[in-house]
Amino acid sequence: MEQNTHNFTEGGIFKPLLTFALPVLLALFLQAMYGAVDLRAYAIDCMLTPIFFCFIGYYNGIGMTRFVMLQGIVSAFCVRVPVSFLMSRRKPVSLFHIGLATPASSTLQIIMGLCGLIYVRRRIVRNSGHLAEGDLQ
Repeated sequence: MEQNTHNFTEGGIFKPLLTFALPVLLALFLQAMYGAVDLRAYAIDCMLTPIFFCFIGYYNGIGMTRFVMLQGIVSAFCVRVPVSFLMSRRKPVSLFHIGLATPASSTLQIIMGLCGLIYVRRRIVRNSGHLAEGDLQ
């Protein structure tokens, strides 16, 4: 009787993933180890991003695509760019401080997402418990 063994590095998904992602992750690790890249601000953003991505998916799903576009534009141009600029002018300049612009932008997107949720909830209550088509446009 022949025994089937499966290797984790085989297959249509894992083989390319390991082939391309592993060297990139190793390079990031080595750069961080030698101080070439400061990943602390990025780590903060990695905790915030899943929250506002859920909001983005929800609002796209109920047809509030203009709100999603506005949310992205406002967070990028009203928070991320100005905070990056201001942190680059602060002495001493560090990648961590400049990188804090991204979590600041993510925080604004979460706040805007919560405000949008309050708006949607009020619309539902006003319409006796359901959303009419085109109600949120």
